[in-house]
Amino acid sequence: MKHEVKGTAFERIPLVDIAPLLGADGEAKKRVAQEMGRAASEVGFLYVTGHGLGASAIERLLARAAAFFALPQEVKQQYYIGLSRAHRGYVPPGEERFSYGAETRIDRKEAFDLSIDLPADDPDHLIGYRMLGPNQWPREVPGFREDVGAYYGAVTALGRRLFQGFALALDLEEDYFDRYLTKPPSQLRLVHYPATPNPATNTDWGISPHTDYECFTILHATTPGLEVVNAAGQWIEAPPLPGAFVINIGDMMEALTNGRFIATPHRVRTVPQERYSFPLFCSLDYRTVIEPLPQCVRPGEAPRYPRFVAGDHLLAQTMRTFTYLRNLIAQGRLALPAGEEAQGVSFGRKSSR
Repeated sequence: MKHEVKGTAFERIPLVDIAPLLGADGEAKKRVAQEMGRAASEVGFLYVTGHGLGASAIERLLARAAAFFALPQEVKQQYYIGLSRAHRGYVPPGEERFSYGAETRIDRKEAFDLSIDLPADDPDHLIGYRMLGPNQWPREVPGFREDVGAYYGAVTALGRRLFQGFALALDLEEDYFDRYLTKPPSQLRLVHYPATPNPATNTDWGISPHTDYECFTILHATTPGLEVVNAAGQWIEAPPLPGAFVINIGDMMEALTNGRFIATPHRVRTVPQERYSFPLFCSLDYRTVIEPLPQCVRPGEAPRYPRFVAGDHLLAQTMRTFTYLRNLIAQGRLALPAGEEAQGVSFGRKSSR
């Protein structure tokens, strides 16, 4: 199957100072938004500085994550994600499987997933929305809930600023996305990649090539390892930059913009040193209908993406990759959301390798 080539044969990830988004100068905001839009269209990735999130919050997050992943495996398994109906908790190595073309490999990583922390009697949780509900909080790590929760609040606030910037880049009102951000299932992952002896000869991945499912991702990582594919099929390194977050476009934003913004596939190679990463996947409210915005469909052009529901897409893509969810499907205890069974949309670009 041939896939459309999107974007450019970039050789580096652009960097944007988004400090004006935190201010009141409307013209400065528009200039930053144009830079963000250009990067989203040509690369699908960008670094951002001037975001206002202090280093101390990240340091506390890293300390709590390291303490959790250092726990004995049997303790971590007590928080296994398959024990949560809201898809929260510990993800052991090998739980996720991504298919990318003909490639399917085991990921050499472990993770801990959390999201907006809702009470068990939240109405959306009660009616069965799998991505909404209470978090699992490890009791064995003092300060985990407080420090990880504080980081989640700070980085989701940054996400709202970025939504405003992308809205301006699309010639929408700055607050356009606010109406869809009342209770979004935006997921924060704490990811631990163990050091790999002789990584150049190892056939596994840190994490396999994939696109992210949501609107965009805000990433902090401790060491290199992230690679991004360009329009020529080349894998370009995206190492951490001091004081910067990595931002990448996801499936939902690609669909909303009718392909103007690109959900670029990326991977993490096996690494010779221990690595931590902390992606926040910024989503819209569960029931938000995702379809190309009228402003992004040229006169006489048909929309290139079908309508889908944000929460259904997020759940369906998660069901395709997590072992415990695939097992529930095989047992007849769970089914893909209606309309997602034959989802044939190809997001992003594909590597020629």
